[in-house]
Amino acid sequence: MTETRQLAVATKDGISINEHFGHAKQFWIYAATADTCRLLEKREVEHYCLGNHSSKTAMAKILETIKDCEAVFVAKIGDGPIEKLAAIGVQAVADYAYEAIEESLFDYVCKPAGVVS
Repeated sequence: MTETRQLAVATKDGISINEHFGHAKQFWIYAATADTCRLLEKREVEHYCLGNHSSKTAMAKILETIKDCEAVFVAKIGDGPIEKLAAIGVQAVADYAYEAIEESLFDYVCKPAGVVS
């Protein structure tokens, strides 16, 4: 049996990975294997990027919201959030920016651990 991996996606439309991490108002949570990909739920968050500054409270809530995911797929993400995600064991993945969600998740789960793009 193939291992199921839980992955978060920042998307505006549910079709492609097209949302900046800091602007996301929700993350779509998927269960993916090499054979299947299904949407589990949509988790609402408060976006933390507020122009020239950011909300530490919103970032803490985002981290809490997606901490059970192996990775979060985004269109763009800054170095600070990448470090915060890594500290809780969540990999930030921007290599599939603007690509179709399901195809991207399939590609990701079929690669050897730690290999992206």
